[in-house]
Amino acid sequence: MSQFFDTIFKPEFVFAIIRITSPILFAALASVIAEKAGVVNIGLEGTMMISALFGTLISFWTQSWLIGVLGALVVGILLGAMMGFFALRLRTNIILVGIALNILGSGGTVFLLYLFTGMRGNTSSLSSPNILIPTWNIPLLKDIPVVGAMFSGHAVLTYVAFILVFVVWFLLYKTSLGLNIRAVGENSNAARSVGISVQRIQYIALMLSGALSGLGGAFMSMYYSQSWNTGIVAGRGFIALAAQAMGRGEPVGTMFSSLLFGTAQALETRVSGIQGVSSYLVASIPYVVTILGLVLYMLSAKRKVRRLHQKLKNRQDAEQRT
Repeated sequence: MSQFFDTIFKPEFVFAIIRITSPILFAALASVIAEKAGVVNIGLEGTMMISALFGTLISFWTQSWLIGVLGALVVGILLGAMMGFFALRLRTNIILVGIALNILGSGGTVFLLYLFTGMRGNTSSLSSPNILIPTWNIPLLKDIPVVGAMFSGHAVLTYVAFILVFVVWFLLYKTSLGLNIRAVGENSNAARSVGISVQRIQYIALMLSGALSGLGGAFMSMYYSQSWNTGIVAGRGFIALAAQAMGRGEPVGTMFSSLLFGTAQALETRVSGIQGVSSYLVASIPYVVTILGLVLYMLSAKRKVRRLHQKLKNRQDAEQRT
């Protein structure tokens, strides 16, 4: 037990939580925007896989990590637009479109990697400092004991991920585009009646969702793993969907849910090094936390619906008495 506490009560553990949370947070924010527009983007996993591959390849071809990140961003936008074309224009079930995109991300990327490079399974031989996202030691903060070790020295995209929480909140609640996105998601017929193009807004939402997923993919291959491989995303797209649900579809709530899942994965990594702890038990920690989190969310949602029904019933009873 002392080993356990010695492991988690260290600045390095908080550093690991923030690092692991970042790609989940990118994808979870992507899910928030899509959900607000009334479309379910379950293709986050596939989008991250494909964007991660192209981010690595583009950065290698140009020898610039920044161009690689921008390339992954553009690929994510294109994949979001593709989802919109099939789901909104061709009227294909969006769940099936997301599943197809995930399958493409799982198997199609192996073919694309072989097509472009002749490699099979990973790009470790392409890695070099020029194509990896740099870290940033924040001036002054890095010199503060303990705090500097926790919050300074992260990848540039890590800070971008947490800044985007407030950017997405501002977009949704302080701009006309955000108002239109929420109006379409809450009642598309009412939005259409006041002249809002529902299809256009949902296209924009899916493209923004794809862009954020693309950044998450770039983070995975160009910093977290420092190369692309077939298991690189490892279910983070699906975990992001759970984080969005637990955060009630709000950017700040989703950030805290993502931190919870990041803590579970960091705990798995740290505890696995403790002697005498079962590796099977440790490996199940993130999945157990996901299940428990969704159960708590379901109970909370049911309680909310029950309270709403009770309020409506009380109001009806009051109207009948008058």
